[in-house]
Amino acid sequence: MTALEVRHLHKRYGRRVAVDDVSFTVEEGEIFGIIGSNGAGKTTTVESIAGLRTPDSGSISVLGLDPVADRAEVRERLGVQLQESSFPDAITVAEALELYGSFYREPGDWRELMELLGLTGQRNTRYKALSGGQKQRLSIALALVGSPKVAILDELTTGLDPQARRDTWRLIERVRDTGVTILLVTHFMDEAERLSDRIAVIDGGRVAAVDTPAGLIAQTSALQQVRFRVDQPLDKTVLTELPDVNQVEVVEGRWSVTGTGQLLSSVAGALARAEVVAHDLRVDQGNLDDAFLAFTGRAPESPAQLRKEG
Repeated sequence: MTALEVRHLHKRYGRRVAVDDVSFTVEEGEIFGIIGSNGAGKTTTVESIAGLRTPDSGSISVLGLDPVADRAEVRERLGVQLQESSFPDAITVAEALELYGSFYREPGDWRELMELLGLTGQRNTRYKALSGGQKQRLSIALALVGSPKVAILDELTTGLDPQARRDTWRLIERVRDTGVTILLVTHFMDEAERLSDRIAVIDGGRVAAVDTPAGLIAQTSALQQVRFRVDQPLDKTVLTELPDVNQVEVVEGRWSVTGTGQLLSSVAGALARAEVVAHDLRVDQGNLDDAFLAFTGRAPESPAQLRKEG
């Protein structure tokens, strides 16, 4: 079943085109990632899905509803955690959850949600005293307190330390396991690759590609590289004649074999037949950073760049 459907979405601000003919679908139970550089159109797209912005043209369906025409009903079924979220310093975790729960016809049990997200110990902690990771957990909890079928999580882990990011990833997976469809907007390639079932790459307001993480990588980076050292003489032709091998280089005793397909198995088998033992063997393959670069022509922003921009 389709949870979200975006068709030919357009949105401009004055002369600047923010979103230009964006289309994609999200199936129920998916974690669907949206990746792109700053200004690519990611946030405008998800704010249009949430009914916070009115598209200039195109259509959006959230569980069969229009976010503008059916705003009240969509609000009951869609949870949103936006990139810029702030709360009164003096409000406690429990007060925030109880208050937000009162906005919905059939809210979830905010006490169970607090337990699910590991916030029970901070029940009476004021917002200003929460750590960055705890504030992010609270943002997720508030997005889920209405028992939504779909949740939008926008730049969830920007500014968090590595351990807090990984803890947040596990929480997202637990939330998906409860049956919530998640639209995840992120700058971080490792986050998108780890969590997403499928990913849309948005560049310059357009969708450059939609596929699984592995599919995006395979489209743009089929090459693999096997590196190793040997202590015995080895004739290059043992490797260059293999059908999966494109290139063999030896630099200061370090062998580098580039190719496609079942490269590692082919190289390992050839070395075994030649009775040569490989040391310090490693395999390098393409990743989502490489795919992003191929589709957009630019590298993803680094965490340091994001902190500077923020």
